[in-house]
Amino acid sequence: MSKKKIDKEALDYHQFPQPGKISVEVTKAVETQKDLSLAYTPGVAVPCLEIEKDPANAYKYTAKSNLVAVISNGTAVLGLGDIGALASKPVMEGKGVLFKKFSGLDAYDIEVDTKSIDRFCSVVSAIAPTFGGINLEDIKAPECFEIERRLVDELDIPVMHDDQHGTAVISTAAILNACEIANKDIEKLKIVVVGAGAAAISCARLYREVGVQNILMLDSKGLIHQGRSDLNDFKREFATHDYMTHDEIFTNADVIVGLSRPGTFHIEDVKKMCNNPIIFTLANPTPEIFPEETRAARPDAIVATGRSDYPNQVNNVLGFPFIFRGAMDVRAKEINTQMKLAASKALAELAKKEVPEYLHNIHGRELQYGKEYIIPSPFDKRLVVEISAAVALAAIESGASDMKNFDLDEYKKELASRVK
Repeated sequence: MSKKKIDKEALDYHQFPQPGKISVEVTKAVETQKDLSLAYTPGVAVPCLEIEKDPANAYKYTAKSNLVAVISNGTAVLGLGDIGALASKPVMEGKGVLFKKFSGLDAYDIEVDTKSIDRFCSVVSAIAPTFGGINLEDIKAPECFEIERRLVDELDIPVMHDDQHGTAVISTAAILNACEIANKDIEKLKIVVVGAGAAAISCARLYREVGVQNILMLDSKGLIHQGRSDLNDFKREFATHDYMTHDEIFTNADVIVGLSRPGTFHIEDVKKMCNNPIIFTLANPTPEIFPEETRAARPDAIVATGRSDYPNQVNNVLGFPFIFRGAMDVRAKEINTQMKLAASKALAELAKKEVPEYLHNIHGRELQYGKEYIIPSPFDKRLVVEISAAVALAAIESGASDMKNFDLDEYKKELASRVK
């Protein structure tokens, strides 16, 4: 199919039968005069006063408990870069679609037209009472780190910049299973992270949390090491003590995680890796190296990409809908490291379970835990149960949630009842 035809299909999809991908639905009857009096004046004043007495009542009488804000300033949209707040709107609407489709959470997309950290945080803080959670999206580094830090500190609802943590959660699960399949000790891994943006920093942090000790990170100028004077605080966190040549970086590496752009590492680099290498080329839509080339050079490799047309797609939709679902259901005040780790480990375990027949049909091939199936399918209906429950439990055990008398088995039954 020609690019022109594909482009037209995409535009038609977004324009017809009505522009955009989301709408608002009414959840209560508004058919009679009495309905109207309850929905609006005078009946609406009653819950207003109850919320004034106790702000927690907003979760009881409004849509807050099931409502996520998807917020961007459009400075780092997909592979398109800084295209502006308004141009990011189709992506933010798309994120809302995924929240609703995969976890049942409602979402409003909000595009904030500013590059100022102060103004962005001020706007988000001011509108935060509307929502039960805030998903930050497509904000460039390093500003995204400071924005997230400030909002997490200021607000008492879950805030997560998905470009950072979504990729980290999913790729950590993939690495855990790839190491098991390749018979590698995670504490002895040599991981090369190609890229040093928001996703790369967050990924490397979570890899350390599962035991990885040797991480080499590359930015556009090469290895991040302590001899460089051009590093920000976030890159300096992963600076090696000594300089290394390009060959030394890739020789005997166990894992390469590409979070950059096409061509930032090459087949010759892949050939230098150790036996049974793990190679994630996650640049989207065009990976650093296509899987066909990787497998031709290294038939022993476990390969993953960010694309849906290859096995082992490291796709953030495996994380954010269910992380927010679990966090919001127990009214967590944040999404902390323990909750992200719980999501990663639950994802890794789900991939090992017997795959339902409907997933074989969706993918057009037999799915079985192994080199071609190291993480679950995004269409696995068990995700909302297993990941959300793991996150909710971790929130309670880590103190991010104050919920008392949490019944994990009952919560799983409730989640399962929502799956269609």
